[in-house]
Amino acid sequence: MTVPFPLLLVCLAGLAATGFTASLVVGPAALTWATSLDALLGGDNEAARLVMQEIRLPRAILGAMIGATLGLSGAALQGYLRNPLADPGILGISSTAALGAVLAIYSGLSTTSPIALPLMAMGGAGIAVVVLRALAGPNAGTLTLILAGVAISSVAGAATTLALNLSSNPFAALEIVFWMLGSLTDRSMVHVVLAAPFMLIGWVLLLLAWRGLDALTLGPAVAATLGVSPTRTQALVVAGSAMAVGAATAVAGAIGFIGLVVPHLLRPLVGAQPSRLLPASALGGATLVLAADIAVRVIAPSRDIKLGVLTALIGAPFFLWLVIRTRREAL
Repeated sequence: MTVPFPLLLVCLAGLAATGFTASLVVGPAALTWATSLDALLGGDNEAARLVMQEIRLPRAILGAMIGATLGLSGAALQGYLRNPLADPGILGISSTAALGAVLAIYSGLSTTSPIALPLMAMGGAGIAVVVLRALAGPNAGTLTLILAGVAISSVAGAATTLALNLSSNPFAALEIVFWMLGSLTDRSMVHVVLAAPFMLIGWVLLLLAWRGLDALTLGPAVAATLGVSPTRTQALVVAGSAMAVGAATAVAGAIGFIGLVVPHLLRPLVGAQPSRLLPASALGGATLVLAADIAVRVIAPSRDIKLGVLTALIGAPFFLWLVIRTRREAL
């Protein structure tokens, strides 16, 4: 069932705006709507202003931007690889970006130069996409793609574990482990300033690939006859995914399955055109991450459940269902 595309975008934008607003007003500090709005605009209540401007606002901004990044990247990767199981987490992009970030923290580069953290995370994500393409080939099947992603994730996980194992400071190692679970807790506007430019550039690159992604649904040979360069599309998807996912992972850790779940939920509503799925998945991803972050705060406010753990609990059964459905369709 498809719905009018403009109406769908308006509905998704409304849901994302609702999630953003709810993220601003939900939290352990019992602030009324009026107090929250007044504090957000710079009111006289210093404590409320601190909560709203220094804690909740950057958390909501990052939640929306990271969700949009993961949803958009998942839709672009699924269109480019022509495989419905493609996702930054499953394909090893998030884990390799996490490895780059861990190396920046482990080596002390993140302390001497804060920009090193997102740069190394983006470098790791870019290497993962290039290696995935080289391992799986241009027309890889589902099994080959997943195996290549598992191999990349395994190598990145082993290297990350080795870095933790060699750490001379157990407290720093424990902090890295918790960071890798994915969370938006205690993020500030500094994290927003660090990650936002790279995520925005990544979005632009991924959206510029819309024509190539539509043409690739007909096959690389037909796409070439339509004047579409597969090489340009590949460069846009690789660079866009690496920059956006790397920057998101650098400030929030690994948050998986958003890029897998959201395009699948929205694809029946937008039809078979990847170009339509890109903006819809960005808005859907923002809504889902904001909702998950609110759930983390509501379900157990004193236990600090990690956001990446919650998305994995939702996404892993969904992934298993997709694998079973794909197997049935192949029989």
